[in-house]
Amino acid sequence: MSQPAIQRVCVVGGAGFIGGHFVDRLLGSDVTERLTVYDNFSSGREWHLAPHRHDTRLTVIKGDVRDLEPLVAAVDGHDTVIHLASNPDIARAMTDPAVDFDQGTLLTHHVAEAARRGGARMVLYASGSGVYGDLGHHEAAEDYGPLIPVSTYGASKLAGEALLASYAAMFGVAARAFRFGNVVGPRQTHGVGFDFIRRLLDDPTRLRILGDGQQSKSYIHVDDVIDAVLHAAGAAQQAFAVFNVATGDYVTVTEIAELAVDVAGLPAGGPRFEYTGGDRGWKGDVPVVRLNTDRIRALGWKNQRTAREALRASMESMLVDAQEGRLDA
Repeated sequence: MSQPAIQRVCVVGGAGFIGGHFVDRLLGSDVTERLTVYDNFSSGREWHLAPHRHDTRLTVIKGDVRDLEPLVAAVDGHDTVIHLASNPDIARAMTDPAVDFDQGTLLTHHVAEAARRGGARMVLYASGSGVYGDLGHHEAAEDYGPLIPVSTYGASKLAGEALLASYAAMFGVAARAFRFGNVVGPRQTHGVGFDFIRRLLDDPTRLRILGDGQQSKSYIHVDDVIDAVLHAAGAAQQAFAVFNVATGDYVTVTEIAELAVDVAGLPAGGPRFEYTGGDRGWKGDVPVVRLNTDRIRALGWKNQRTAREALRASMESMLVDAQEGRLDA
């Protein structure tokens, strides 16, 4: 039997890139009775929520997930928690090794505890492909193991999954963990496409590229991600379930750079590509990611855009944001 409809939702990290799109989708549905955004606005943006400022179903709470009691109060009365809060800068751990515990593992523990104490029946958790570690061209399915992350970010996401699995078993709080490919789309606040467009706008003669440009990953449009999460929330049967969410096709960093040049209206070969060298962007980066998505597709989900189409749409929207002064707003 499928889960009841999501009607009262608390989106933790709801002012961020992905969170803002969840707000758009949920408030565009007559099924949603109440929606609370809980965000500290460190990387979230108020303008992501601006179109809904007059919607009486929306409550925005500025708060830190590290503060448990206010989070419990915010979750109280909601049936579902969408957990998107985490460290947005994966490479930051090189200089701040504790960041992914403080802004990842700890936050997920607080979300799980807030769901338990606040009476929520389900947590939808944004995990990531970093849980798999560096598998080269092996296409990882959800039951692959052992999982050996090579970054503290991946370790934090894996720890979050384990916490939620235990809460599902011990306390009856159902959970779905989603191992996304690289999520792109309008209102993106970071990522390789974002960086390339911003750099080309600053200097159209050159483009700095981390690594050797051969890093190859899946990029998925945020609309496809939301489709997958909301579909699996209702269709999956288990108390705890994990899903890879990706397009099944892959793009290299050099190909993204070439696409960024085209989107920016510059001639092919115009900007000089300057590679930093090595096979990855930073220590802890996974240069090749391959995700098997049979499980989520078996529930009836399919992506509407390819990786390249998703990247183009994302970067085209960045140009609009830049023209309107919002690219770094």
